[in-house]
Amino acid sequence: MYFYDDAGSRLFQQIMALPEYYPTRTEFAIFREHGAAIAAALAPAAGGEFALVELGAGDGAKTKLLLRELLRTGTAFTYAPVDISAGAMTGLVTALRQELPSLHVAPVVADYATALGQLRTRPGSKAVLFLGSNIGNFGPAERLDFLRQLAAPLAPADRLLIGFDLQKDPRRIRAAYDDAQGVTAAFNLNLLTRFNRELGADFDLAHWQHYTDYNPLTGAVRSFLVSARAQQVHFDALDETVDFAAWEVIHTENSYKFTLPQIHELAAEAGLRVVTYFTDAATDFADVVLAIHEE
Repeated sequence: MYFYDDAGSRLFQQIMALPEYYPTRTEFAIFREHGAAIAAALAPAAGGEFALVELGAGDGAKTKLLLRELLRTGTAFTYAPVDISAGAMTGLVTALRQELPSLHVAPVVADYATALGQLRTRPGSKAVLFLGSNIGNFGPAERLDFLRQLAAPLAPADRLLIGFDLQKDPRRIRAAYDDAQGVTAAFNLNLLTRFNRELGADFDLAHWQHYTDYNPLTGAVRSFLVSARAQQVHFDALDETVDFAAWEVIHTENSYKFTLPQIHELAAEAGLRVVTYFTDAATDFADVVLAIHEE
């Protein structure tokens, strides 16, 4: 979550438009092609109003396709976008009021843990969106715990829609996290800028580099910040100085890629079942509809 201050959110919007970064375009194509079927899979089968809760809403570009489909069919619902960035949320709500004035929006500026707590107390039917392959940012144990937390407040008629980036050409995956223009590097390095601003640190960004690798055996993309020389960094807010050796790294992020059998196995471990899923023509990405296992 520390990536997504206002500057980080703006940089990620730029990342999503990069030629190397296929996940956003691919998931957008899935929503464009299968929007009606996705809307039908999320709306309560018995009818009635429901809440469409989106964790990590960002700019909502893909979700707007779904929102338009639900509005077109006259479905009664409230859209509750959740994002940790107040700036991103302000931009999204403003855009929605202009583009979809009839939409009922109940925005939440919070982290996932807070949003999940609120989800438990939200009355009525709900569908929860977690798009953009964000599930891949969790390690295996945290991923399972997070899915169990998502499943806990759900009734049998409720639905989850989760985006999973699928395993593919390893070179293509790695390039998506190390673009030629250096936008992903700026996104990663923005963490150091936040340390400087918010904790009074004195990181010299000229002596740090972005590095990423991809392991096709584990499906993990790992991002690092690399110290290009031996250096010390002082944190005023902590009254602490940290030594970094030359070429020592800070591991900043994981982004796991999945196979469809792994998704079924993960769902079962979390007490969920796969209802259906939607992929692009090349099977690069899957949007998976899940429900809790009924006893």
